[in-house]
Amino acid sequence: MSRLIYTPMGYILFMMKHDKNLDKMAVSATLHCLAGCAIGEVVGLIIGTALGLGVFLTLGLAITLAFVFGFALSTAPLVQGGVGFFAALSVVAAADTLSIATMELVDNVVMFLIPGAMEVGLVNPIFWISMPLALTVAFFAALPVNKYLLSKNKGHALLMMYHKNHKDHH
Repeated sequence: MSRLIYTPMGYILFMMKHDKNLDKMAVSATLHCLAGCAIGEVVGLIIGTALGLGVFLTLGLAITLAFVFGFALSTAPLVQGGVGFFAALSVVAAADTLSIATMELVDNVVMFLIPGAMEVGLVNPIFWISMPLALTVAFFAALPVNKYLLSKNKGHALLMMYHKNHKDHH
């Protein structure tokens, strides 16, 4: 069991089983963020590659779509719960921006540090090995950010409080 803790998934499972509720919430918030970032990154890279955009334009598109998908994944449940779209989006922007920005910064730095990862294209195995590695590093960079935000009733704590308060009034 102790060796499992040294793998990324092992660490996540250990935190969720053995640590405080704050750690569980931070892992959940970071995984949620990771999903939006990963979807946006891959879609942006596919579009950029298909259109023949350069590395920096494709990178800009991927980062933009990471924010779009990240915000969409957080906004949709609030809207489905009856919160108005713009009210939900403003809460999500306040809650998720720092986490997504941290994840995107780290993810892209890691990709740039891996020789060839940004230039090889989507059909090369180097890209598909590099992307999960970069996203894993980004997850662990954003995890303490989310934990700190939650400890201050910011970040995903805002989303949870807003969703709960909205449900209580309906």
